[in-house]
Order: sequence, then structure tokens, then C-alpha cells
Amino acid sequence: MDITSNTETYGTPEPTAVTLTVEKGPFIVVTGHDLKDLQLLLEQTEGKGINIYTHGEMLPAHAYPLLKKFSHLKGNFGTAWQNQQKEFDHLPAPILYTTNCLMPPKSSYADRVFTTEVVAFPGAVHIDEKKDFTPVIEKALELGGYKEEQIRTGINGGTKVTTGFGHAAILSHADTVVEAVKSGAIRHFFLVAGCDGAKPGRNYYTEFVKQTPSDSIVLTLACGKFRFNDLDLGEIGGLPRLMDMGQCNDAYGAIQVAVALADAFGCSVNELPLSFVLSWYEQKAVCILLTLLHLGIKNIRLGPSLPAFLSPNILNYLVENYGIAPITTPEEDIKALMKQ
Repeated sequence: MDITSNTETYGTPEPTAVTLTVEKGPFIVVTGHDLKDLQLLLEQTEGKGINIYTHGEMLPAHAYPLLKKFSHLKGNFGTAWQNQQKEFDHLPAPILYTTNCLMPPKSSYADRVFTTEVVAFPGAVHIDEKKDFTPVIEKALELGGYKEEQIRTGINGGTKVTTGFGHAAILSHADTVVEAVKSGAIRHFFLVAGCDGAKPGRNYYTEFVKQTPSDSIVLTLACGKFRFNDLDLGEIGGLPRLMDMGQCNDAYGAIQVAVALADAFGCSVNELPLSFVLSWYEQKAVCILLTLLHLGIKNIRLGPSLPAFLSPNILNYLVENYGIAPITTPEEDIKALMKQ
């Protein structure tokens, strides 16, 4: 489901703080991108004493008005997809996979893995198109959840994250943003986004965000944000310096913000004090990268390794015509990007 149909169905996302604490009692963890599956599960668990927690790319669901009305949608569990084997180990609750990366379940939680839509795994119970989540609900009641409240954190020790800064939310403060840029309160925008993974080198994105200047705004989306989305970067003029725009599907929103800012300043997107710093993992992200290139976006930083489809000839063409470059160090890249 794309961003337009999401907003038509669930309302325009609103900036929302999401706790990482897990309350005691039965609960279900829902991971993936499919908001419709989450909605159906929320409807089928209402009044049953079961809390629902999002995981991974389902985090932005907390910002949609129609879903926020369910009081048992409590918070977000864990961090990014590649940490699931550690974070789900001996979990006293079922996990429902909608459209997300499923790693081979460990024996300590294999009996509580449920799949639906295109996700499946040998031995896991698959919920078919009828969307009867009774087996998931029964497993949640059987396992019973934690006996005491669990205060959990992100990878940097934060106990909450925020989401819901879609293009509508950001552009509703367009006058404030434009004035902050003109006055010098905001000197630069960084879009730090993309896919996460376990490969060494991805801590670059955590350090990059930590080192961004205090007069800059960091926009983010997709699962790469779990490297740094629990950081408190403070505010500029009442606006948080770190804004989560949502799922990878919401890249459209980031483009809309860039286009609107360019219109406001009467310049091109490439003339804005805006830099794209993207983390690469899987091939579906090529669609987003190609879209940015089609729009003429230049000087993108990409890492921690370059996509496999970038042959030497293609890479040379992108370097010469678009200024695309691999990441180096946070210090050097911030210094170079701030000069552009």
C-alpha cells in the first residue's frame, strides 16, 4: 500500500511519541509494512486484554489517526529487522510477520511465529486471505506476556522514539521552516535514510547523525533510522531536529518536502542546503535511488557499500553527471556536504 492510499484510509500522519516500554500481560508483536493487517488485528483483539506492539517498519503506524484510536496499540518493540533473532529470543508473545524480512527463527521462539501475505516459513502458521487471526490471539493468551513491565531502549539508550513527520506535518510549519532558514537558525537539512543491516560499517549513520551541527535538521525514513531514532537532538524554533517521515514507501513525502522548499526559495532542489545520505542494503531500494536520479538529485552519499549493479562504467557516469559518492567518515562527509 502506498503513501496516498495510506493517508486516504488512515488519515494524515501526526507527529507522535512512541514508547519502547512493554507493559505486563499478553501482547502481540506486528512487524512489516502492511497497515491493513495491523488494523484487522487491532479490531480482532479489541477488548481481549491483549496489547499490540509494532516492530521495524510498522513503527509509523502509530502516527495514523484511525490506528491511534485503538488504546491497546501501546508502543514499539525492539529495533531493526536484523536484530530480530536476539530480540525475539524466548519472547513470551507471538510475532506476526506481514511484509518484512523474516530471518530463520531460533528454536526459542519458532513456535510463536505467524506469517501472512507474501511472508512464509516452514513450520510457521500462515494466516490466509480470510485474515482470521484467532491462532495468533490464542497464542498470545497462552504465553501470557511478561509478568512485570519491561523498560526497553533503542540502541543508544533512549526509551522512546517519534514518528509521523510526513510531508503534510512538516509543510504545515513551512513558514516557520523558511523563516528559520532565512534567519540562519537552520543552516542545513540532511536526509539520512534507507535500509539497515548487520554488516560492519553501518554505525557510520549513528555517528553521522550524532555529529550533525546543532543548526541542522535531520529527516529520516525506512528501517535505517533505528540506528539513531532514539537520540534526542533537541529542537530549533519548536521543531525537533530529528523527524521520522515513516516507511521506505514514504520516500515520496521527502521528495515533496524538498520540492516545496525549493519553490519557497525560488531555486532548484540541488540549490537547497539539503544533502541525501543513504544506507543501502537490498535491491528493491534501487527504485527509490533511480527515482531520485530521475528527478536530477545530485551529490547523494551512499554506503556502507555500493549497490552490486553499479559497474565501473555506470558508477563513473553517476559520479560525473550526478556527483554520487560513497560515504567516507562522518566528520569528512559533514564537512564536505555543509560546503555544498
